[in-house]
Amino acid sequence: MPSLLDKGRTHDCGSLRASDDGRDVVLFGWVHRQRDRGGRIFVLLRDRAGITQVVFGPDIDAAAHELAAGLRAEYCVAIAGKVISRGDNANPDMETGAIEVEGHEVEIFSASEPTPINIADDERLDALETTRLRYRYLDLRRPSLQRNFILRSKLATLTRQTLAEGGFLELETPYMVKYTPGGARNFLVPSRLSPGKFYALAESPQIFKQLFMVSGFDKYFQITRCFRDEDLRNDRQPEFTQIDIEMSFATPDRLFVEMEALMTRVWRELLGVELEAPFPRMPWAEAMARYGNDKPDVRFGLELQDITDLVSSSSFTVFASAEYVKGICVPPEHAAHFSRGRLDKLTSFVKQREHGGAKGLAWAKIKEDGSWQSPIAKVLGAELCDQIAAKMGAAPGSTLLIVADDFHTTHTALSALRLELRDSLDLLAGAPAWRFLWVTSFPLFESSDRGWVSSHHPFTSPRVEDIPLLDEDPGKVLAQAYDLVLNGNEIGGGSIRIHRSDVQAKIFEVLGLSKEEVEQKFAFLLEAFRYGPPPHGGIAFGLDRIAMLMCGAESLRDVIAFPKTSRGQDLMTGCPSGADDEQLAELFITHRPLPGAD
Repeated sequence: MPSLLDKGRTHDCGSLRASDDGRDVVLFGWVHRQRDRGGRIFVLLRDRAGITQVVFGPDIDAAAHELAAGLRAEYCVAIAGKVISRGDNANPDMETGAIEVEGHEVEIFSASEPTPINIADDERLDALETTRLRYRYLDLRRPSLQRNFILRSKLATLTRQTLAEGGFLELETPYMVKYTPGGARNFLVPSRLSPGKFYALAESPQIFKQLFMVSGFDKYFQITRCFRDEDLRNDRQPEFTQIDIEMSFATPDRLFVEMEALMTRVWRELLGVELEAPFPRMPWAEAMARYGNDKPDVRFGLELQDITDLVSSSSFTVFASAEYVKGICVPPEHAAHFSRGRLDKLTSFVKQREHGGAKGLAWAKIKEDGSWQSPIAKVLGAELCDQIAAKMGAAPGSTLLIVADDFHTTHTALSALRLELRDSLDLLAGAPAWRFLWVTSFPLFESSDRGWVSSHHPFTSPRVEDIPLLDEDPGKVLAQAYDLVLNGNEIGGGSIRIHRSDVQAKIFEVLGLSKEEVEQKFAFLLEAFRYGPPPHGGIAFGLDRIAMLMCGAESLRDVIAFPKTSRGQDLMTGCPSGADDEQLAELFITHRPLPGAD
């Protein structure tokens, strides 16, 4: 009998419907489940498109029924049979639930040992993440993950199509580049042909895409891998995928129009969601003042209220001596959530370093007569308590949560607290599913122990009207930089670049870079800029993060096929791994154990 593989698959396991009743079909896939119901054997056959139920019986085909009795989970098989309607026994929970296939022939391509991951129990998966990553090729069989990667593939395809239709050229840039100190930590690659020298794996195509603008390719894009040797977390991986875009003769407004067209098309065609464009815009200073961070989730309230001026002369020294005193007013309908034990836990929460490291959390419950139930009510006095309550928009039953500290600590702590309350109080119930926001006008510089450093990178253009401030007060200079934020997640960031040599020289001067340092890091780019560079700007989107949000996944690892752990390890292949002395010798590297290492 000829192999069913030679005959070929007629349908995938997700496509058969009631209209296919009576059709002869050949299906390929994996056994999702097998159930023997005494005289009838039911097999759920799965491929990436879905699941189809196949029924075997001695009256349908005795040989096929006998083979089906030996099928086990994850056997890879071919099944030939006839589609029949399930009538009143249709399964509304399956897309193919209106039909089943009478199995007339079975061919086992390969058997499977019992798997360490129960793929059939996808929704109730209890495997540890270490097990999932160790057997990632099995983890990727799970229907939920396959749906993620199907969407991710469509996202990349649609991005290419949309940008190409918009006149963007897909151009490649090198992965192995010159190491330039500063910014994210690079992975280094030793050169066998140049002893003692190294390439760096590109953390982004930034410099090269600017060179494309100098070269006259006025609209560029690339879906590219980037590499950063940083500490990892759920939304960060050492290698990630970026949708990289650059335009000549760009202004923020022109770029926003192009990017909004991309996002609205992606959401419409992949999720069936119609986004409203143009997206709202918010200056960085406003985002910080209202939400405490530069990627605010604007789907719910609990905006920060500033009472610094109100309490600056208070006898309560914690408030009076603080650079910033700000708080959150929680509405009365949530009053039952704020027991003394809960308030103590929130105090501990804001004290944690990752949540701001605040010195403490002042709180007050507003009673029916407007007076305060609070440890600090007496020291503040009734009059000031009333003023604070009015400034923060409090009503009887409201709960006030206040932090007093420096700018960074106050805003970081309250931002983290706001998001904790979002989740614990279920504040997104009934909120819009998707809220996009452009955050603009970032500070060009940040202060550090080493003086001024670039908030973005040293090629970000200041606002034209702020150029005189480069000499007078660099801390007040705002950048032509912008981030696209979605539901409190930064999904893209970019800026208009500097194309004027005098402005670029002034930026380097403010950053305290010597001519030697500038020459070492950026010589080839600055040389190119001597030959008529156009005004230009761009943006880079995190494709992984966009896919994660669109899929509703909780971690980037659920949308990256072969991810690393939080320690940068690939548990499936066992890397990073050592190299033997012969390999190291070819690269002119000598292995020297660290002191105390085994």
